[in-house]
Amino acid sequence: MFRTIRGCMGLVAICFALMVQAQDFDEAVKQAAERGDALAQYHLGLMYFDGRGVTQNDAEAVKWFRKAAEQGDKNAQYGLGLMYFDGRGVAQNDAKAVKWFRKAAEQGDAFPQYSLGLMYFDGRGVAQNDAEAVKWYRKAAEQGNALAQNSLGLMHATGRGVAQNDAEAVNWYSKAAEKGDTFAQYNLGASYANGEGVEQNDAEAVKWFRKSAEQGNAGAQFGLGAMYANGRGVAQDDTEAVKWFAKAAEQGHEKAKNALAGMKNRASPASK
Repeated sequence: MFRTIRGCMGLVAICFALMVQAQDFDEAVKQAAERGDALAQYHLGLMYFDGRGVTQNDAEAVKWFRKAAEQGDKNAQYGLGLMYFDGRGVAQNDAKAVKWFRKAAEQGDAFPQYSLGLMYFDGRGVAQNDAEAVKWYRKAAEQGNALAQNSLGLMHATGRGVAQNDAEAVNWYSKAAEKGDTFAQYNLGASYANGEGVEQNDAEAVKWFRKSAEQGNAGAQFGLGAMYANGRGVAQDDTEAVKWFAKAAEQGHEKAKNALAGMKNRASPASK
């Protein structure tokens, strides 16, 4: 979940000033971090997190993320929050994860905003609050974060923290689905299949189920199998139905297991 920073002009300037080769870049980062440069401290934390240029060490990653985070670096704040969330290099602590997610989120970064929304949604490290979840999902969604867009769509679909509105749900699913989010693609497919928030359209349902199914989403694989089994939006094809039911069943999807058994029974001579 960690992201590297692009355009790190401070570090680039250091490297040019020292006339270092690529293999000396890591040493330049260490020197700058020791001098108190927050950007370098964040990058040194990433180096320890990934084991790049140094021996992998979560505790050291936490140490350098914290130094940068306390100077206000939003990426380090988010990184430190994730370390607390996962219990890597530090005792797992949801409340501290929320603390650092919030600091980064309040600086306008979409990923921490989405993560903070999740914490409110699940009631982890903070009192469960759907309205707050919606607030932070929306901030991230409006910046184009696909995960937040799908989550905001679900909040509208279920009426949690916001007035129930299927059309708004489809609006947000569509934004995320176009970015390739498999969950949004499945949700959009289901919306078209059921005519919820959008005019019912089997062909569109098949299109979005397929995009999601090809990414391995079990629900979409089951949905696509059902469309083939019933000839909805696509020519009826038992072979294709069995193929997609089997893929979903292999992931433990119970409805797909039942559908697959039904298809086999239908195909067996004894059932005729």
